[in-house]
Amino acid sequence: MSATMTYQETAISTQNKGRLIILLYDGAIRFLHQGRRAIESANYNQKSFALSKARDIIYELNQSLNLQEGGALAQNLRSLYNFLWRYIGQASIQNNPEMIEKSIHILEDLAAAWRKINE
Repeated sequence: MSATMTYQETAISTQNKGRLIILLYDGAIRFLHQGRRAIESANYNQKSFALSKARDIIYELNQSLNLQEGGALAQNLRSLYNFLWRYIGQASIQNNPEMIEKSIHILEDLAAAWRKINE
């Protein structure tokens, strides 16, 4: 394992849960930006890669929800994550950068809320 990979793994494993969620949101947002730029430049291989990565992150966020302890909030997040996962898939099929931009805004709002909680 390289020093960089070791550092990244250590940095991630020592973060609190809220900070990890923020990192996941930031990663999904970064991939969505890459996907939007790829659509705009007609680089469809890069688009598919980036949007697939964003959807993978959203899937993982969805799977990590504890519906028993999280109650209505967890249920609402599950619905939102399911919506985003499908919406980004549709945006990819349609090569629609506006749909990607809407997804970015939703995730930015969620990340901002988590940042506020973790201050």
